[in-house]
Amino acid sequence: MRIFGYARVSTSQQSLDIQIRALKDAGVKANRIFTDKASGSSTDREGLDLLRMKVEEGDVILVKKLDRLGRDTADMIQLIKEFDAQGVAVRFIDDGISTDGDMGQMVVTILSAVAQAERRRILERTNEGRQEAKLKGIKFGRRRTVDRNVVLTLHQKGT
Repeated sequence: MRIFGYARVSTSQQSLDIQIRALKDAGVKANRIFTDKASGSSTDREGLDLLRMKVEEGDVILVKKLDRLGRDTADMIQLIKEFDAQGVAVRFIDDGISTDGDMGQMVVTILSAVAQAERRRILERTNEGRQEAKLKGIKFGRRRTVDRNVVLTLHQKGT
């Protein structure tokens, strides 16, 4: 079993130092700590991509807090499920949560249910917004490129 660490900050004003110190204090070697410093909405995470390539079945990834692994709940859960499928456990130091063992499987299941509920809620809000827009006369899609009157005129002429 090898232990890796992952640290991420969402903005350039934040510092990775506290997270890295916590990972080292938990026993992660400096050369096994992977970091990302980017926008919270950015999908380009070089450190995470390198970590994904390094870990193997039986390894453990330590992260200081739940919200540091993924940009949002759905992203975090997708990553946990991906690592779980590889046989890699993820442990969150501050939250006392681990994805290994029977309790870990329960955590993964609960988090999956949360993600599914979140997706449904987003879809529901999107549909409500669309319905409201339609009631206000807002049309969806691109504008028509064919003029209806031109088509009728051509049809009447037999063209």
